[in-house]
Amino acid sequence: MGGRPSSPLDKQQQQHLRVQVDTLLRNFLPCYRRQLAASVLRQISQELGPQEPVGCQLLRSKKLPRVREHQGPLTQLWGHPPQWQPIFCVLRGDGRLEWFNHREEYENGDHPLGSTALTGYTVLISQREYLHLLDTLCPGSSGDHTQEEPDPLLETPVSFPLFLQHPFRQHLCFSAARGEEQRAWRLALQGGIRLRGTVLQRSQAPAARAFLDAIRLYRQQQGHFGDDEVILGSDAEVLTAVLMRELLPALRAQTLPGLRGAGRARAWAWIKLLDAVHAEVLAGASAGLRAFQPEKDELLAALEKTIRPDVDQMLRLRARVSGRLQAKVQGPLESCLRRKVDAQLSRVTQTLLSTVEAALAAVQTLLTQGMDCLSRHLRGSASSTRLRKEVYSFGEMPWDPELMQTCYHEAERSRGRLGQLVAPFGFFGTQSLVFGAQDLTQQLMADAVATFLQLADQCLTTALDCNQAAQQLEKVRGRVLKELPEFEGDVLAVGSPALTMEGIYEDVIRGVLLQRINRELKNALGASNMSCTLDSCSEAPWDQEKADVETETRRGACSRQPGSSTEV
Repeated sequence: MGGRPSSPLDKQQQQHLRVQVDTLLRNFLPCYRRQLAASVLRQISQELGPQEPVGCQLLRSKKLPRVREHQGPLTQLWGHPPQWQPIFCVLRGDGRLEWFNHREEYENGDHPLGSTALTGYTVLISQREYLHLLDTLCPGSSGDHTQEEPDPLLETPVSFPLFLQHPFRQHLCFSAARGEEQRAWRLALQGGIRLRGTVLQRSQAPAARAFLDAIRLYRQQQGHFGDDEVILGSDAEVLTAVLMRELLPALRAQTLPGLRGAGRARAWAWIKLLDAVHAEVLAGASAGLRAFQPEKDELLAALEKTIRPDVDQMLRLRARVSGRLQAKVQGPLESCLRRKVDAQLSRVTQTLLSTVEAALAAVQTLLTQGMDCLSRHLRGSASSTRLRKEVYSFGEMPWDPELMQTCYHEAERSRGRLGQLVAPFGFFGTQSLVFGAQDLTQQLMADAVATFLQLADQCLTTALDCNQAAQQLEKVRGRVLKELPEFEGDVLAVGSPALTMEGIYEDVIRGVLLQRINRELKNALGASNMSCTLDSCSEAPWDQEKADVETETRRGACSRQPGSSTEV
């Protein structure tokens, strides 16, 4: 279960997959090129447009998102036949997991026995739950667990397991020696999974925004509307997930009947096959995107040179076309929204806001505890060495998975409420929303900590005694805590494409939707407390980012959209 000794794919199958990847890239890259232009226009318009009044005064942390490196001994199920064997495991700061035969191999800089990027994995700590998952992978044979070789999962009950499950990749089966180690590894692994999964969503680069918009539009052309977990990961990993979803039905129909073995042995064979297919597709997607990189760099540079001098004219043209389109579709659009959106908007708003509000409240509580702890140490006349250690620990709070778990747990608790959006809206992006809320709490904590430390550094001098210094910290504490509630109004800011008829058409719909969302947010939060309203966004819909509001209006009463590929 840990290695990849040989591929179950023959040369003909590998060639077939390469053709599939080439076809995907050939159909996707034109859409990506168009969205690069859209993204550059959006970025330039933001730079040159009027700046919004600053409502939130927290400094931006200069520390890049990361996970705290975690390492230690585990046992892993691997080999042929699989057996539980001791290893030394290391979780890198970039969310990559490596394992070695011994600690000395890691310390000597030797190559790992195995490694994997944690993108798309799920951590399970129940052996029964994992075995049930295996039983569901191959319907029709799950009741028969007779195997040619003993099943170590059945013969050796695992007290503190860590199962890493992926829909298309080899499962990884680890076990810790104690419950505390299992918990520490679970939190660390979950942090690495989230870090790898939201790399594109966190990026402010035009190419990242363009890629996500291009993926959305490409999938709409394939008949897939709405968000799901496909968009998690790097660009190559996202493309791989898209193609794997397309290939999966045929793989099941053509391959499952011929798999050898029964029960869980058959499930493991199916996982091995999927892993081989995924590796082949990922290699092809990575190679294709690398080949496209020079063209992309040249295109971005050329777009910057051509768009910036004419940006005012382009935005005026866009506004005129947008106005004409809005006048044309306003009637059917309003009718469609009244029937399909208005009745559900309050429910959606409350669901999303409750998720973020609970997470932000946990951040405020944790931050208060950290600042109070510093003040107590200062009042207690602690040694300078101890105080420096406490300040360092405070600065590391955003990257401490154990401390931040209280904040992350609030977002995780909302999974059930977010799941209620599936039936009425066909929304399957629950994991993306949970990750987004957790990213928000970590970034907010990092910004608040950076702000506190900088303000404290400015006001604390050697002339102050311990009590005076503690009083100054109290003032800084109050200033930082005052800023945290200012973030609530930023929850549902929205983004959009650029100068194509399809992009402008979507902007018109989003602009009208945004007016309703803004009104509902004011009702939910209270107009007097809305320091970060979305009113200005509705005036310039192409300048909105961070949410992907999909609606039935494009397929229902408002499905008659002007030529979607016509350039303005």
